[in-house]
Amino acid sequence: MSTGNDSGKAYWSANLALIRICLIIWFVVSFGCGILLRPLLSGIKVGGTDLGFWFAQQGSILVFLVLIFFYAWRMNTLDRQFGVDEE
Repeated sequence: MSTGNDSGKAYWSANLALIRICLIIWFVVSFGCGILLRPLLSGIKVGGTDLGFWFAQQGSILVFLVLIFFYAWRMNTLDRQFGVDEE
């Protein structure tokens, strides 16, 4: 077994774990807060509307954008850690 192959497996394992975490967060925010938990969040007002509606209309999109930037930042860190960065 070569160490390069082990390093590649560890890199892809870390990459897939990061993707899995980001997708779970996005699912919880968009489906969970926007649809399933909407009745529980209806009493909390944000910008003139209830929090469940806000998550369904704006919150899930904003969280998705934050996750994109987080993923890019974290992947740059992983790239440097495993020696596959572009610099």
